[in-house]
Parts: sequence; C-alpha cells; structure tokens
Amino acid sequence: MAEQKKVFIFDDNSDILELCTFILEDAGYEIKTSSTSNDIIDQVTAYTPDIIFMDNWLPDVGGIDATRELKSHPTLKTIPVIYFSANNDVMALADQAGADGYLSKPFDIEELENIILKHLPK
Repeated sequence: MAEQKKVFIFDDNSDILELCTFILEDAGYEIKTSSTSNDIIDQVTAYTPDIIFMDNWLPDVGGIDATRELKSHPTLKTIPVIYFSANNDVMALADQAGADGYLSKPFDIEELENIILKHLPK
C-alpha cells in the first residue's frame, strides 16, 4: 500500500478541525492540526506534510503572513498550501498570500477531497 499522505490543517475553529480530520482520516490521510500559525516553519518542519490547509483568520500570525513565510522558505516552499476561508474574497486572499489554491468555507466533502487530489501527485 502507498504511504499515507500527510495533511496539515491550520484553523482556529475546532469544529472545522474535527470535521476535516474526520473526513480526511476516513479517506486514508494522516492528519495534523494546529489552531495557530505561530512558529509556522518549526511546526511544518516537524511534520513535513504533503499538503497544507491554511485558514485566513488565525490568532497572532494570520494566514497570509504564515503562507508567505512558508513560500519563502527554501525547503518548505514546494509544499502546496490551500487557502481556506469563509471570506468572500478567498481567491484574492489566496493570491495575496501566494497560496497554491483555495477552498471556500463552507465546503462539501467532495470539494475537500478533490482539491487534495488535484495538488498531490499520485
């Protein structure tokens, strides 16, 4: 069996984290969650995910700054970052942050799984 793909989700909403964890573990992914993007480089380096979901509204360091920090890091910049937010301008925010894609909240299970498949090599 192929190695489990690792997904790291940054969101300060525990309901979203629980829902995503439930859906994605069920789909065969390994999940790590964090409610803050403080020390983003350390957090991501410690887990080395295959894909990252980044919420816009995070305490202290917001999603845009956290994504930019990841995208300017020599070894972490290749990890796809999917910006996800309930903000109407999620596409513009993703652009501003330099994210690889975006997902609007609320989303359905299929959308969540499809965006991962789109950004992760088989």
